[in-house]
Amino acid sequence: MNKSTSGEYIKGLGKRADAVLGFLMILLSAGMIFPVVLIMVVSVSSEKSIAAKGYNLLPSEWSMDAYHYIFKNTGNILRAFGVTLAVTVVGTVLSLFLISTMAYVIGNKYCRYRKLLTVVVMIPMFFSGGLAASYAVNTQLFGLKNSYLALILPIACSSWYIIVMRTYFQRNIPEEILEAARLDGASEFRLYYQFVLPMSKPILLTVGVFEAFSYWNSWYENLIYTDSAHSEQYMLQYILYNMEKSASYITSNENISGAVMRAIPTESLRMALASLIMLPIIIVYPFLRRYFVRGLTAGGGK
Repeated sequence: MNKSTSGEYIKGLGKRADAVLGFLMILLSAGMIFPVVLIMVVSVSSEKSIAAKGYNLLPSEWSMDAYHYIFKNTGNILRAFGVTLAVTVVGTVLSLFLISTMAYVIGNKYCRYRKLLTVVVMIPMFFSGGLAASYAVNTQLFGLKNSYLALILPIACSSWYIIVMRTYFQRNIPEEILEAARLDGASEFRLYYQFVLPMSKPILLTVGVFEAFSYWNSWYENLIYTDSAHSEQYMLQYILYNMEKSASYITSNENISGAVMRAIPTESLRMALASLIMLPIIIVYPFLRRYFVRGLTAGGGK
């Protein structure tokens, strides 16, 4: 086999391999998309159709009863949406500030205690004080009970994201630029603000999106830190969680009349709640997808 024949054979083999991989990726993508489409279809299906045909992409009857049930108290929904939006914006900005500053410090070779701080940052990745300890610290020491700060501060900083961002800083921020700025008399804060942050947009956007999703989907902080007397602090996910719990309780309680039970679209309600939770991610992700790979893999090499 001469070189040209060998080259053509390898090229043809590569095309066939690409076709097989492409087909496998299509199957994998379809397997991921199918549950999302099914959830949305079931959320607009009638309870009779679900009872007769189960979860089906072609229901015998369409119905918006689940969404009518969710939005029957529009005032609470809108207020919870506003709280969630405010907490998400403020929490994401605060998280990025805390994570990026800590990552810059432990990645700075001139920081005397950077090794010790790295160990301190990594400890929560392996060990946790537990729910009782964190609740006692946040409520008794910091006084976060029934406050908006309780919805922000407990999840404002992540050890994993600190390590990821530190790696990005070390491998993608040219040390020569920072050294030149130091020789010109720039302070460390100026280096961080004027040089490091502008060159770290991919990782900042990646971490920011994940932190925003965490805040948007947050409801557990409401459950443990917010009393029912302070319902104005409820976030959207907690309102939806309570709706699903209340509907499940009503349909499983034998003492409640059948008319009341039939008025609640239990199965479609669960899917409608899941659809509302997924909606922001579905809308935002396509616009920011390319930054995820850049942000999380750029630290792999210069």
